[in-house]
Order: sequence, then C-alpha cells, then structure tokens
Amino acid sequence: MNQRALETLEFHKIIDRLAAHAGSEPGKQVCRNLQPETDIASITLHQTETADAVSRLIRKGNISFAGNRDIRYAIRSLEVSASLSVQELLHIADVLETAGRVRAYGKGKDDEDTGDSLSDYFLGLEPLTSLSGEIRRCILSEDEIADDASSHLKEIRRSMTSTNDKIRAQLSSMVNSHRTYLQDAVITMRDGRYCIPVKAEYKSQVPGMVHDQSSTGSTFFIEPAVVVELNNTLRELAIAEQEEIAYILSLLSAKAAEHAAELTHNQNLLTRLDFIFAKGRLALDMNATMPLMNEDRYINIRKGRHPLLDKHKVVPIDVNLGKEFDLLVITGPNTGGKTVTLKTVGLFTLMGQAGLHIPALDRSELSVFREVYADIGDEQSIEQSLSTFSSHMTKIVSILQEADDMSLCLFDELGAGTDPTEGAALAISILNDLHERGIRSMATTHYSELKIYALSTDMVQNACCEFDVESLRPTYRLLIGIPGKSNAFAISSKLGLPDRIIEKAREQISEQDESFEDVISDLEASRVIIEKERLELEQYKAEVETLKKKLQEKQEKLEDSRDKILREAREEARDILQEAKDTADATIREMQKAGRMNGMKDAEAARQKVRDKINKQNSNLAAGKEQTHPTLKADQLRLGDSVKVVSMGLKGTVTSLPDDRGNLQVQCGIIKSRVNIKDLVKIEEVPAYLKEMNKAKPASGVSRSKLSKSATISYEINLLGKTVDEALAELDKYLDDAYLSRLPLVRIVHGKGTGALRSAVQSHLRKTSYVKSFRNGELGEGDAGVTIVEFK
Repeated sequence: MNQRALETLEFHKIIDRLAAHAGSEPGKQVCRNLQPETDIASITLHQTETADAVSRLIRKGNISFAGNRDIRYAIRSLEVSASLSVQELLHIADVLETAGRVRAYGKGKDDEDTGDSLSDYFLGLEPLTSLSGEIRRCILSEDEIADDASSHLKEIRRSMTSTNDKIRAQLSSMVNSHRTYLQDAVITMRDGRYCIPVKAEYKSQVPGMVHDQSSTGSTFFIEPAVVVELNNTLRELAIAEQEEIAYILSLLSAKAAEHAAELTHNQNLLTRLDFIFAKGRLALDMNATMPLMNEDRYINIRKGRHPLLDKHKVVPIDVNLGKEFDLLVITGPNTGGKTVTLKTVGLFTLMGQAGLHIPALDRSELSVFREVYADIGDEQSIEQSLSTFSSHMTKIVSILQEADDMSLCLFDELGAGTDPTEGAALAISILNDLHERGIRSMATTHYSELKIYALSTDMVQNACCEFDVESLRPTYRLLIGIPGKSNAFAISSKLGLPDRIIEKAREQISEQDESFEDVISDLEASRVIIEKERLELEQYKAEVETLKKKLQEKQEKLEDSRDKILREAREEARDILQEAKDTADATIREMQKAGRMNGMKDAEAARQKVRDKINKQNSNLAAGKEQTHPTLKADQLRLGDSVKVVSMGLKGTVTSLPDDRGNLQVQCGIIKSRVNIKDLVKIEEVPAYLKEMNKAKPASGVSRSKLSKSATISYEINLLGKTVDEALAELDKYLDDAYLSRLPLVRIVHGKGTGALRSAVQSHLRKTSYVKSFRNGELGEGDAGVTIVEFK
C-alpha cells in the first residue's frame, strides 16, 4: 500500500489511537508497525480475532498486559550463557506472571471461550511458575537480594551485622568518653569506613587513620585504630556479599537459560494478544463492527462515521460502490461533507484490510484492493514552483499510470485550480478513462458538466451532500442518485445580496444551464417530498411494530395467565380429590362402625353429613366458577363416566369414547348430544342404588325388635371368593335378615369372573318370594360384578 495514501487518509492517527490501547511496549510497537494487507484469508482471520477479543472484553472485562516486558535482549544473553542482571531477571518474572494471569483469563468457564480464534494463543502460554517463583524468592526488588537466596549469603550478612554492631559499640564508647575532642557526637562514614569527626586541635589525641577533612579545616574525619581491623573485616564481608550475589544471579540465569525457547514463545504470544486486544478495545471505543470482506470490488457502508470525528456529532452516511455503478460523482457546497465522505471510504478500506473494525452498522461490506490512491487536499509546493493545479495533476498522472482494476481511486475537487471549462473537460476525460478500465473511483466536484456526464453514462452515478438553504447549513447527509445543486444564488440572497445583482447574474448563465439547474431544483423538491413520505411510512411502520410487539406481549401474558390458572386448577382439583378420598375413608369407617354398633340411624346420619359437605363444595365452586376449566384427555374417560357439559350446563353419562378429533356422545337425560372433550368436566355422581336407598322410608309400624335387628344388618354383602354352595347359604340368611330389618334394597357383590356365581345368585333371587326385583349394577355401581336387589 502506497505511503502517500496512508498519510493523506490519516491512517497514522488511527494507528496512534490503536497503540494507546496496548498495555505493553512490545504490543505498542506491533501496533505502530500495522499495515493494510491484501490477502483476504489473512484479513478475515485478523478481523475474526478482533471480533473474538471484543466478545471476551464484553463478557469478562479488561485484561492487562503491562507485565509483558521486552526481554528479547535478555534471551539473547541467555543463549550465549551470559549472566543476567537483577532487572532483567525481574522482567522475566514479570513476563511469566503475566503469562499465567492471561492464560487464566483466556481459559474461561463457559463454552463460549473454547474454540474461538484466540483459544490457541491462550493455551500456548507457559507460565513456568517454578522459575518465576524462584526469581521472586531470591530477588525482592531491583535494589535488594533476599537473605534466604542462599545459606552462604545469609551467613555473610549475619557476620556483617555482627561486625557493624561491634564497630558501633567501640565508636559509641569513644564518642561518650572523648566528647571534648569531637566536633559532633556522631558516627559517620567516609570511603565506606566508619569514622568520628575530631576537632583539628585534638587530632593528635585520637590515634587512627585520617580519611577526610572539612572544607574549613576545623574537622578531621578519623578512623580510630581500635576499629581499623573491624572495618577491614566489614569491607571483606561486603566483597564476599557481592560475589555471592553474582553467583546467585548466575544460578538464576542458568535456570532461565533452560527455558529460553519457552520465554521467547511467551513473549511472542503475549505481544500478539496485547495487539489483538488493543484492536478490540479500539473497536469498543469507536462503537465499531466487523466488516464483511470481499474480492468483488464491492463497497457497502451502512451508517458509517469517520473515526477521527466526534462520534456524538458526526452524521452517519450510507455509501455503496461497485455493484450498480463503479464511479460515483459527488457534488454539493463547500464544507458540506464531500471530502469527509471520500476520506471515510478510503480510511474504512485501509482499516478493514488492516484487521480493524469500522464505526458503521453491522454487516457493512468492504472490498480488498491492492492499492488505494487518494488525491485529496492542497499540496502546492513553493520549492518546486508547483501551483495547486500542477500539484494535483502531478499526483493524478502518477495514479493513472499505476492504478489497475484492483485499485480504489479517490479524487477531491477534480479539475479545480484552472479554467473551469478546461478543468471540467479534463475531469470528465480522466474519470472516463478510469471508468473504461473498470477501476472503482469516487470524485467530488462543483462542475455541472460532471453531473451531466454522470447522468448520461452507464455505471456512473451522481451523489450530493444535502444543504439546508433556509438555515444556510449543510446537513452532511449523502444522497446517492441525486446531483447536487450549486445553491449560490439562494445562499447569496439569504446573506443579503441585492436581488438586482442576482438577476443580472442569472442573465449571465446560458438558458441550457439554467434549465439544468431548474431540473435539479425540481428533483430536489421531489426528493424532499419523497423523503418526508418515507419518514412517515417508517414512523407508521414503527408504530405497527410497536403495536405488534405489545399485542405479542399481551398474548404471552395471556398464555402465562392461562397456564397459571390451569396449574392452580389442577392443584385445587388434586386437593379436592384428596379431601374427598379422606372424607370417604372416614365415612366408610364410621358406617362400618355404625353397622356394628349403633344401627341404621347413625349410618344414615353419616351419609347425610357427606352429602352436606359435597353440596357445600358444589355451592362454593358454583359461586367462584370461572370460564376456564381443565381440559380432559381421551384416556381419562371411560364408558359410563359422569360428566358435565360446560356450554350447556347439563350433566350426563359418557356413551362413546372420543374419536381422533375429541368428539364423543353424552347421554343427558333423554337427550343424546355429540360434544367435544374440551367442553366436558368430569364429575363424581352418587350411584343410583344409593339414591334409591336414601329416598326409601322405613315402615312406620315396625317393632322395636325389628329396628334393633336392622341396626346390625349391612346394605351390602360380599360373596367374592366363595363357592356357589357357600355363597347361596350365606346369601339366603342375609336376605332374610335384610328383609326382616326392613331394608328397601341391598347390594350383592359377586364379581364377574366366569359368571357362574352371578347366575346362581340371580337364580336364587328369582325363587325368593319377598324379592320384588333385581338388576345388574350400572356403570359407577360396579357394573356386572354386583346385583341390586329391591324387596317387596
């Protein structure tokens, strides 16, 4: 990519912003060296890496690469077996600790972190915790080696401390006993040896070595003879300490040298990740998205914002090039945004090919070009005696010579700086040459001739930057397909230029030019009307979408409410059934107890209590009844089940099972109706024989002995498991007792089985004189497994 285009389009400013987001100096250096690429596979990979970095930053927050020190020189030293300095070893520890932290960040706990384009980078990091831990154990800071770095160093420093203490004790004693000899009662250091400040007149009174003298000559710094040997020992220990430290550093360097390859690998991966995450942070800062790259020389930018302008103030533009037209001619007033449009397209192309996201809507498309050429701005040269026109023409000549069909050419004010007629002719000729060669190009101009050229040439399109004449301000909106209007007369009139001058000016332009400007004015007026109608349609569409969304939300709420009601109804039904079961069990126990003890009266009272409770529950359900009810399933119904038809409010009996559509026959009294299973509620009916028995009244003339007898007789006899002879003997006695007890009817349970016992029972009943009638049980009474007997 030619450097002039990079400078003209201010690509270096994007690079500076990118480098500011890098956390380490090696990462910043990679950012500064970033250049646009031309291989689409590589570009796509780098764009994907940027997108994955953005995704991780959003999900997991920021990650620092500040510990990624530049250790390349240290590694080269290790390769030649050189010993590293304290600072270099600390930098290696920083890199390894950063590698561990970054690897932990990249590992992640969710599936989204596995399998993206950055996973291999994170997994390739080797923290070498043993090496970094050993360096941190031995080196506390750049100025301090730990006492525990080696046992010998610890012994040396213990000896140094002891010797120091002895020297100070000796000197403190001298200071206290010879205070009159001293200038100050202090112990000081000269040339690394302990001294005391002695007055000049008492110099001979303190034996020892003179190391220094004050500037006035009144004080001599003397090392007393009694501590000379101790000072010598201290100096020897200091030398031994430095030698031991050098030995420790050599050992640490040797350990680091064993992992020189891993250190290099970590450095490269951290630098690469720092660069990628810098691109991600820049994308977030610019609110940028990943462009779709192609090699079809097609550009489609959706709501693009120039990245170097204030993102809160810049007006987004829509630009496309290369599908319906390969040359775009942009016209409009100065400061209207024409140049910004050119720079936006050019800079987006460079950023996309450099793997950077662009500040535009998602799914914007960019093409890969081998070269981008830009003739933008005034670069007149006094030294080369070049005018504005000559400077532009020099660059245009170079562009025409070097550009090919895989180039993007951008021209600002093409043909300006010379005679308008000749300039317009040159501009048309240059653009036509590029157009015939199939080179994607964009140009800005004020020449009407170029507007006509765009209108009359295939695959060439006009565009303009909108200008509000009323406010005398540009709107910066790019309108493709509409040539721009000069607006010179309208602007001048608004600014106060007399009408007579404007009318004279109108007479100076040809009728054809004036007619063309009128056509453009009419087009502009029509565009404004169409734009207004489009905005109204969009507003209506938005309102429809809002209403649709509200309706959908309401429908969802209704669905949720219905599900809640059904769930609560099922729970309530379960509770009711459980309560009914508990009541039935208790009632049966009471009736059995009554059958054994208190007689028919208590049993009847127990049954009445159950009926009252059921009636009360039915009343409560009727009072709080809602329109919704649980939907029955086909497998929940059997022939003879008692049901209620909700829509009709009638009770009936199921006479056929549901078909595929859920329809079935229900007998409601004398009416047989065909209903759907959704319209049914299953109910529990009291068996018919119990109703008949409840209606039956005991005779009024019974004796006390018969009433006492009836108290011990059950209304039901169970013959299951007995032979025919045993059953008939027990049945005969039971029937006599029941008849004497004035029971109106009884229930004989004999089961279905082979039917032998039923036949024997019913044959016996036919021969019994006091039996009025008998019948098989109905559905809900026990069916053919029981026989209901009525006495005379």
